[in-house]
Amino acid sequence: MIEFYFDCSSPWTYLAFHTIPPIAEEFGAKIVWKPILVGGIFNTINPSVYASREHPVPAKAAYMLKDLGDWARHAGLAIRMPPSVFPVNSVKAMRGCILLEAHGKLVDFARATFEAYWGRDEDISKDEVLERVCGRAGVDPSIFFEGIARAEIKDRLRENTDELMARGGFGSPTIFVNGNDMYFGNDRAPLIRTALQTARPTGA
Repeated sequence: MIEFYFDCSSPWTYLAFHTIPPIAEEFGAKIVWKPILVGGIFNTINPSVYASREHPVPAKAAYMLKDLGDWARHAGLAIRMPPSVFPVNSVKAMRGCILLEAHGKLVDFARATFEAYWGRDEDISKDEVLERVCGRAGVDPSIFFEGIARAEIKDRLRENTDELMARGGFGSPTIFVNGNDMYFGNDRAPLIRTALQTARPTGA
């Protein structure tokens, strides 16, 4: 089993969202999607992210842009970096992912959200953008906006975020293989594949 904790506001998560499912399919591993609010994690246990944004190392920042571009080309994805609004408030989108799991639309909605923000530079904090995202994902916007305002949906997003921190996570994407084997970041995909290969029963 793969548990995938994610926030659509992260470019590395955009990449991992597309690179991990083929690996899971190869080994017949189920993915359990866990929407989180990564800003809540940064505020609580990882404020160094904000410090690095306030005082960036120019050479490191330039290389990060190159690295993202390289990974995007490797994955066959379009990515616009940096987007016009960064960081973006993703709370409504992530509540939507929580809501739409029960409707079988979590993956479709998350994919459309990633593509809107990272592929087309659309501000996913805005209702009009999320309405278009709903249309692309085959989701009724009225159901979406009513649902993300419900207390139980807000609570589940907080619970997922707290759960990840309790398990030792500090950002997005964080991926667990078979319970407690944790990996952080898109570039850990080869290691995740190896972990699944090792865990596969002999002769499978």
